[in-house]
Amino acid sequence: MTKPSLIRVRPALDAASQFRTLRDVARLISSSGDLDLTLQQLIYAACQNPLWAMGSVMSVDQKSGYAQVMTRYDPTLLETSLESRWSLATSPALVALSRNEPVVIADAFLAREFPGYRKEAVERGYHTVVVMPMGCADAEGRSMVLTVQSRDVVAVGEEELTFLSSIVHLGVIAVEKSHRLRADRLLTERLQTALSVHSTLLSQVLSDGSVSSAAAMIGQLFPNPVIAIDFSASLVVPGRSPRPELYDDTAWQAAVRAAFGRQLMHAARLAIDKSGEGPRELFLDDGHARLRTTVKIEPLSVDGEAVGALIVFPRSEVLEELDHLLLESAKFALSVQMMRSFVRFQNESRTLTDLFTEVFEGRWRDAEDVAARARRLGVDPSLPARLIAIGSGASPKAALSIDVHRSIGRIVQYHHKDGCVVTLGDTILCHVPPRQPAKADRSDPLIRNIIEETVRILGEEPILVEVGLQGGLDDYPAAWERCQRITTLARRFGRYGALTAHDFGPFPLLLAAVNASEVKLFIDSSIGAMVRHDAKRGTAYVDTLSKYLGAGCRSQACADAMSLHVTTLRYRLARIRELFNIELDTQEQRFSLELAIRLHASLRGPPSLA
Repeated sequence: MTKPSLIRVRPALDAASQFRTLRDVARLISSSGDLDLTLQQLIYAACQNPLWAMGSVMSVDQKSGYAQVMTRYDPTLLETSLESRWSLATSPALVALSRNEPVVIADAFLAREFPGYRKEAVERGYHTVVVMPMGCADAEGRSMVLTVQSRDVVAVGEEELTFLSSIVHLGVIAVEKSHRLRADRLLTERLQTALSVHSTLLSQVLSDGSVSSAAAMIGQLFPNPVIAIDFSASLVVPGRSPRPELYDDTAWQAAVRAAFGRQLMHAARLAIDKSGEGPRELFLDDGHARLRTTVKIEPLSVDGEAVGALIVFPRSEVLEELDHLLLESAKFALSVQMMRSFVRFQNESRTLTDLFTEVFEGRWRDAEDVAARARRLGVDPSLPARLIAIGSGASPKAALSIDVHRSIGRIVQYHHKDGCVVTLGDTILCHVPPRQPAKADRSDPLIRNIIEETVRILGEEPILVEVGLQGGLDDYPAAWERCQRITTLARRFGRYGALTAHDFGPFPLLLAAVNASEVKLFIDSSIGAMVRHDAKRGTAYVDTLSKYLGAGCRSQACADAMSLHVTTLRYRLARIRELFNIELDTQEQRFSLELAIRLHASLRGPPSLA
């Protein structure tokens, strides 16, 4: 059993010497930005007191459970391998931090609660130990402590602890100064990086590069993973993977091109339409895995028209100020690249738009001059053709975007090299050759492709109206008027998809002249109960009544046309009178019912293509 050592009382530094020591340390902190040198001087100053022979500064990583020596002072240190990493379970450092007060070990030789210290104390020959919490953290956020050791067992008084506390306070000042200098240095480096990125992107813009090359450069220079989207070209350019644990960069780019591209395009359009700011939840599904992440969607606009978007995957919920600076540079570069394409498109389409506006309004003076100008633009008004008008079903003011126009233009060029596409107000208009005689109205692949592409971009079915042209300028104003009238009818009565005048039966002029709610009220009051009954029970009373009225209310002729026994027909008609209070006694009643049935059929329309 080890005998306890006798406590020796050694003379401490006098007050003047203590002040000189603190002054020297303060001067060093003021003049030097080297934290390691300052900490070494700090330990040296503490060990100028005859009580202390050695000391150290340690960082405490509570997550890993270890304390690490940052710097130590021992003038008698031999060339031996010393322990520099301590388990917190055997170190008093954690006790000092948890209590936020000094821990004094009178004799480390006898410290059974700290076996690590006890072992090293025997090896290095020290007894009394003081562990002081510093109340600051190193560059990695780990708490710091200062320790001093004595060769003898000494009495540690209040005056000595006060002196050590002053040393520790100076150390805190030194650490905080080091952190500020480091932060300033990092800020300067990031500012220089931001300026360099801005210059590089500006050079890229001035060199007339493509959107893809600009997006690829932004992906390399921007600290966050990004995706650039060009609406007008239906282009999605992915950068680095935002989730490396799920996709490496190559796999991520392949996934965006294969499955995520449309979802990202739709999410970008939706975010811009809602005009919201801040992070958004993004859900992606490639059929095998689902990815949920937070993004920031920045619109790219030219003349108030949204031409694209930049999707940013933030490292944190809030972008830092310099990240915003880099983001604005990236948006500027991409917007300029897209502006070139936008301006070229506007110049190309403006001439055609002016031509069709003049023709539809009948404002020409010289028909030959207009026809010659049209032929120079690839349109021969003397030949049979067809107009296909595409509009949004939302409202008459909901103009379709430039990317819808371009997508439809690519489809038209694929099917008809001599077709053209223009935008007139809220409508996209296609001028294409006439149908092949053998094709049914709704089997035309051009119509089907246009509707599918518009649904893909907008997420809703458009109104598509087709009108034939026999040839000659005089046919164009009337055809355009029919397109507008049918589009108005479709919006008024909630019809979507491919429509013609025949879809509204013989009543398009009548329907265009009356209020939609009044028409619906008339239909509902006449046959509404019967329609709902057929839909719910699977009966065919409306069809039976329609056939009966169509046969001039002749029972035998109607029964023969429906392949029914006349008794069965009469039973159905009796049920119609009984269930729905329908009377067919007068000519006015029969006309009202037939009109309601025909209007209902006109408004219900055929099944949707989409």
